[in-house]
Amino acid sequence: MHIVQEQKCFGGRQIRYQHESDSLNCTMQFSVFLPPQAELEPVPALYWLSGLTCTDENFSTKAGAQRVAAELGLALIIPDTSPRGEGVPDDDNGAYDLGLGAGFYVNATQAPWSRHYHMYDYVLSELPALVERELPLNGRRAVSGHSMGGHGALVLALRNPERFVSVSAFAPISNPVDCPWGQKALGAYLGQNQALWAQFDASLLLKTHGCPLPMLVDQGEADSFLAEQLKPESLQAAADVAGAELTLRLQPGYDHSYYFISSFIEQHLRFHARHLAG
Repeated sequence: MHIVQEQKCFGGRQIRYQHESDSLNCTMQFSVFLPPQAELEPVPALYWLSGLTCTDENFSTKAGAQRVAAELGLALIIPDTSPRGEGVPDDDNGAYDLGLGAGFYVNATQAPWSRHYHMYDYVLSELPALVERELPLNGRRAVSGHSMGGHGALVLALRNPERFVSVSAFAPISNPVDCPWGQKALGAYLGQNQALWAQFDASLLLKTHGCPLPMLVDQGEADSFLAEQLKPESLQAAADVAGAELTLRLQPGYDHSYYFISSFIEQHLRFHARHLAG
């Protein structure tokens, strides 16, 4: 784990690291914001998972999260969205929704993806173990994300509620077994056994297992992907069945972009900070 780039930001440090990943079998980069409080004592962390085509830099440069994170004493841990590098397979047709930049936060079981595409294990276990060993973090974690990353955040929290204190998402892919993005990615990475798909579907997990964690989801009503790909109504229906604590907010006029994320990220950070303070 070594520093690639570092800037001072709102009294804290915005850092980009590189390391060799055992779970992904490649060299990975990830970004971290350490608030000024981390100079004095270990701080809690919000893990942010980005969406299709993104890297670890999109959230760092576009969301405007550091100002509030510095105020709250909250570290931001921002992984990449897929394995990278020579020998890591990509979609043969160069599609944006499979392969590089589209890891979908699953553990692939199918060739040619299965050697490298284990983003679920990377975000759940390898990356937290690394940063909590090397950085001034106190081990309290929350998770959030956007679109494909919102899917990842919800799935990680629903399957591992003991690892996090809260979960939120912006425009998550809420029911991937029932949308084109999810069907394409899950079919490629996991094969055609849809019982495996269900393990990575937030709506199905929530309906079946419930969730003890507080959940906050924001969805723009002017999002061009809303009806076909995102399906927040499925997540709400699952929460109703399970009696889960879901706050789903439909935001009029907002689309799928980082303009949407930057408009509401402060509310999400404050939501997580309340629970991380515990």
